Amino acid sequence: MMARRLGILGGTFDPIHCGHVDVARAAESALGLSELLIVPSHFPPHRPEPVASGWHRFAMAALVVAGRPRWRASDLELRAATPSFTASTPARLHAAGYAPTELFFLVGADAFADIESWKDYPAIFDRAHFAIVSRPGLAAGDLARRIPALAPRMIAVSHVAVASGATSIFLIDARTADVSSTAIRGRCAAGQSIAGLVPPAVQQHIEQHGLYTNTPPEASAQAARSNPAAGRLHGQN
Repeated sequence: MMARRLGILGGTFDPIHCGHVDVARAAESALGLSELLIVPSHFPPHRPEPVASGWHRFAMAALVVAGRPRWRASDLELRAATPSFTASTPARLHAAGYAPTELFFLVGADAFADIESWKDYPAIFDRAHFAIVSRPGLAAGDLARRIPALAPRMIAVSHVAVASGATSIFLIDARTADVSSTAIRGRCAAGQSIAGLVPPAVQQHIEQHGLYTNTPPEASAQAARSNPAAGRLHGQN
């Protein structure tokens, strides 16, 4: 049997965007993941409460995984009553029967740069592999210099055969979209287009439900029907 390699992409996803998708695709390809979970957080302890509800954020994640047979949206963290720490997700998956070496926690290089402030650092690295993907402005390969204490655990990935003996930090150099959820929310609030910044189905969901704007959902849905950039589901015209 092929070894299980479960990728975990966690985040607020307020909203999920093309940069998130690029990180997931790069890790899936580089590490040969057998399955990938997108896990919207309940409420993060270090950030303001998400603008969109958990229902909407899960719905947008579900739209992203549609048509990708190895990808699934998970409400693992949304069902929890406690703040969503990164360390809690591997613990819940261990309880479900996964070994630490079967789990690959996917993180953009920009977010990983603050790893020393995360809960349960550095013990968190014993609970799963970490797969760090380059983001605009910070290549994954630069992290060894920026966080020298972790450099011995870092492995540059290029068609790697992942060892199963111990958890590691895999560095994946890939091109990912230069976009952020904050910028998308700002564009929505200003009435600007978000075409190309989020997958088409996510754009449709945002427009039809009036997310991130002061526009009532009914008016937003009417605008979406008259907008040629909207009206597409699961990436199909």
